Amino acid sequence: MLLPLLNSLGLGIVGGLAFDFAGLPLPWMLGPLVVNLVASIRGASVAVPEQLRMLFLGVLGLVLGSQVTPELASRVIDWPVSGALLLIGVAVSTWACAAWFRWRGFDATTALFAAAPGALTAMIMMGEASGGDPRKIAISQSLRIVLVLLILPPLFWFYEGSAGADVSASASGGFSAIWLLLALPVLIPLGIRLRLPTPALMMPLLVSALLSGFDIARFDMPDWGVNAMLLVLGSSIGARFRGMTPRILRKHLKNSFTATLIALAIMGLFAELTHQILGTPRDIALLAMAPGGIGEMAILAVALGLDPMFIAFHHLLRVVALMAAAPFLARWMQARKA
Repeated sequence: MLLPLLNSLGLGIVGGLAFDFAGLPLPWMLGPLVVNLVASIRGASVAVPEQLRMLFLGVLGLVLGSQVTPELASRVIDWPVSGALLLIGVAVSTWACAAWFRWRGFDATTALFAAAPGALTAMIMMGEASGGDPRKIAISQSLRIVLVLLILPPLFWFYEGSAGADVSASASGGFSAIWLLLALPVLIPLGIRLRLPTPALMMPLLVSALLSGFDIARFDMPDWGVNAMLLVLGSSIGARFRGMTPRILRKHLKNSFTATLIALAIMGLFAELTHQILGTPRDIALLAMAPGGIGEMAILAVALGLDPMFIAFHHLLRVVALMAAAPFLARWMQARKA
């Protein structure tokens, strides 16, 4: 497993340097992601072990949690309103994307679980149990996550220039509360035992948020540490497509690309509603509503410096809601087939 990891990180460094030299947005996340994605679908031996990915998700959780301050409470009272708008948007988006997949020849069960914007593992398992095609669901869900990551940063970069700034803007000049890194081997298994969504991210986030919120300790990393975290996580996202041939990718890319654009357009409308009703900045509202993976959107939030806690809360709410809805969707689809 060492050689695929070295290949993945080596290619990631090349991609990061190339993107950085070209002045492209989020070079140390998107560069490794794109290069590893191309390498994986061409059959190269690239991989990031799950244990390493989870460890760096834990580091990301510590970074996110450190953004909590005692002043955060004054903004939390708006979250139920934006949360309600998010859930309505998720329902509308899922219906619209499912209709698209149906039009493209998916059966009703596969279309529904492929269209749900999140909770990838739960959607695959429940979709298969309901008679859907788990391969189509998995590919559609995975492509959605990557496409959102590839579409959003250039949009921010083009319209605001925020993505073209230093992606480590939220980092300090050095490490602070570095001892929290030593707690990750305990916190991550605890999160798994407690059955938290994305436990490697959420458990460290909660602990870091409590410590930072009560002004006990605040975790910080230097710029190179943030870039190293983005390198590993970006490489892991790209390498997950190992084994997918170019033919299979081309077959599914059009369907997933259009579905992702539909989902982004719908959630963009609800982000605008959030901005108009609550005054939340448009960029923060859009990233909070975006139909990406919770870990991936958390990476963007940190890299772009866009209120990571507000964004993480909404993505967690979306994932929890979808996980809670999945069994009911499965039973409904099974009853329709009976």
